[in-house]
This record gives sequence, C-alpha cells and structure tokens, in this order.
Amino acid sequence: MSDWSGIWVAIVTPFLNDGPRSVDHAGLKRLVRRCKSAGVKGLVALGSTGEPWALDDAEQVAVLDTILASGDGLPVIAGLGGNHVGQMHARLAAFNGLPLAGVISSPPPYARPSQPALVQHFERLADLSRAPLLLYDIPYRTGVAMELPTILALAAHRNIAGIKDCGGSAAKTQALIQDGRLAVLAGEDAQAFGNLCLGGAGAITAAANVRPEAFVAMFHALQRADLPKARPIQHALLPLIDALFSEPNPALVKAALQAQGLIADAVRAPLIDASDAGRARVLQALEAFDAQVSR
Repeated sequence: MSDWSGIWVAIVTPFLNDGPRSVDHAGLKRLVRRCKSAGVKGLVALGSTGEPWALDDAEQVAVLDTILASGDGLPVIAGLGGNHVGQMHARLAAFNGLPLAGVISSPPPYARPSQPALVQHFERLADLSRAPLLLYDIPYRTGVAMELPTILALAAHRNIAGIKDCGGSAAKTQALIQDGRLAVLAGEDAQAFGNLCLGGAGAITAAANVRPEAFVAMFHALQRADLPKARPIQHALLPLIDALFSEPNPALVKAALQAQGLIADAVRAPLIDASDAGRARVLQALEAFDAQVSR
C-alpha cells in the first residue's frame, strides 16, 4: 500500500465486564464496522490505545483476526511494541502471515537506545517485515526521542514508509514533511489540523473512535483547502479531545463508547477504569460537540 493519507483510527481493544475482562470480539466488530461506515482510511490495532501490554500473544493475534475479518478490506496497521528484541522478531514473524497494510513500532521503552542503535533496530525490523514499517516517535512513552538525522537515515530504507509523529517538535515535523520520503501522520489528536495544513499525510487518532465522521470531514475539507469548513470542526473537537485525554488513554475513550452503547468501558491493569468525574466531563464534552456541529 503506497497511500497513507487520511484518518487512521487507533482502535481500542474492548473488554467484557467479566472476571478476567475477556476480549469483547463482538464489540470490536461493531467498532470496526462503524469506523468503516464513517469513511476512515484504516485502523491501527494494538497501538497504545489498544492496550497491547495487557494482551498475551494469542489475544493479540485473535484481535487482529477479528479486525481483519470484519473490516471488509479496510487497511489495518498492527502495533509492534516491547523491549525484548527476540520476542518482537517472533511476533513480527506471526504478523507476516496476516494481510496487514503496515506494522508500526516505537523505540524500545526503558532501554533508551542511542541514535545509531535505533537505526540498527528499525532497519532490522524493516528487513524482517513483509508489510511496510511505520516509525512511532513518542518520547514521553519510550524515554528516547528519535532525532531528525536518525529519522532521515531510516527514510532511505525501502520498507520504511512513514512515521506517527508524537515527537513534540514542530520544526522536526515540518522538516520531515518537506523531505517528502515518509508519510508524516500526526499522532497527537489535537495536532491533526496543523499537520494537514503543513502538508502532512493525515493522522492516527484515538479520539476518532468516538467521532470518526468528524475527523474524516475535517480531513476532506482540508484536502479541498476549505478552511471555513475545516476550522469549525477543529474548534469543536478540541474540547472533546481535551476531555478524552484528561485521564490515561483509553479509559475515557472507552467511557465515551460505552455512553454510545457500543462497548463496555473496562480497561485492564495496570490501568484503572475512568473516574466518575472523568465520565461526566466526557459526556458534557460530547453534548457540547454535538450541539456545536449541528448548528
């Protein structure tokens, strides 16, 4: 797949409110079909929003199988995380048997590799992956930032196609967009508008689980350079995004989805379920958003 533009939903992994909080595959199918009907470009499964740390290998494969089976051809990118390289390579080998559009991976957390080590690590993943590899620069989760020369060196690899940009540097974002070899996808939901205005490819967003059609409408308006249409959507989305991320993701995203009757709001340890105050804030933000966009 060569076109990475558009809105990609970092899809949650729904759990049942039973003892072990089993994966809710029926709920997952509902979410996938809803996203497809909203016109999103694709889905990112097993990213940080999908709580991969709380899923064993068999559950991760089962989640991917459900998403792929229910998406009716909707492109799927799989998250590949961890800091045990052998385990990552083994999981990647399992991914190679699936019809994935891509694989996305961040620097190994806690280990804090050097920049030359990151180049070596990601080049090896790209060599081993059947699907194109996307980089994920998110230093507040991993403890190490991917420096611009490192990313530009990796852009030369034939199987590294893009980057989810949570690096926190507007200058680095603009330099990557201007370089043009990688698809630059905003990873911070509130920055999708600015990324697209700079010429970025799109966004990988958790908040789009809740209102996928709004993100899609904003993307298409910006593609047409219709700022009068796009700005009000962005202005309406920002308070909702703030509310959804006021507690550790994806607790409040799941709370919003429960309010819509789609899934339960259960997360797995080490996270805890959304607070009552957080739920109230999200419900208020949803009401305000719907009132604003319906004007």
